Amino acid sequence: MNWFQRLGSSFLLAGQVTLHLLQGRIHRRNTLEQLAAVGLDSLLIVLITAVVISGVFTIQVAREFLNFGASSLVGGVLAIALARELTPVVTAVILAGRVGSAFAAELGTMKVTEQIDALYLLRTDPVDYLVIPRVLAAGLMLPVLTILSLLTGLVGGMIICASVYNISSSVFLTSAQTLLTAWDLIVCCLKAMVFGALIAIVGSSWGLSTRGGAKGVGRSTTDAVVTALLGVFVTNFLISWLAFQGLGSALSRAL
Repeated sequence: MNWFQRLGSSFLLAGQVTLHLLQGRIHRRNTLEQLAAVGLDSLLIVLITAVVISGVFTIQVAREFLNFGASSLVGGVLAIALARELTPVVTAVILAGRVGSAFAAELGTMKVTEQIDALYLLRTDPVDYLVIPRVLAAGLMLPVLTILSLLTGLVGGMIICASVYNISSSVFLTSAQTLLTAWDLIVCCLKAMVFGALIAIVGSSWGLSTRGGAKGVGRSTTDAVVTALLGVFVTNFLISWLAFQGLGSALSRAL
């Protein structure tokens, strides 16, 4: 199957998942296992990445803003950047590499070893038993990881501002509270939820369509990660374009 055929299969799988979820066909035990695998096992690397990304962004923003005497805006600008773009996208990239590849490899191995066929013989739908738990786990845990990443990034940025640039924590937090709105957090969680479901569906679809033994599993895993990342970037553009139209008002509120 070429890339476009597998992409079409992913859309069909997404439709199946949506239909089965509306019918309440959820395997609870598998879902709980996947929630732990997606959430707890990814937490440390997500938080470490958040600290590093926010630290780099804080350094680049603070030095320029201090030059113009706008130190009171550093916290707000960092909060907006993290909430709107950095934390949902970076967290999704981490999950695509770690979780999306695992989904493709696991289901691909089951496909080439005929375990998927065995499920059909046992009258068990692979979509209910394997795919839906992974979609639910990724779609539910990615927003949680994103919010934790956002909070960790803000704390890291605040520490750098206070220790390196002598910007007090109160000024930093006041600026973040002034510029950041509830809509920013809603869009942040919405992006994360969509990214999580997309990563799980792409990984599962590429895994279930694997052919060619061990070599096919490796190829499916690589293609699934690349396709998931492409989907994340395109979807991020579309959501941002729809959610943030018109002129912004964050800086005018601060000034």
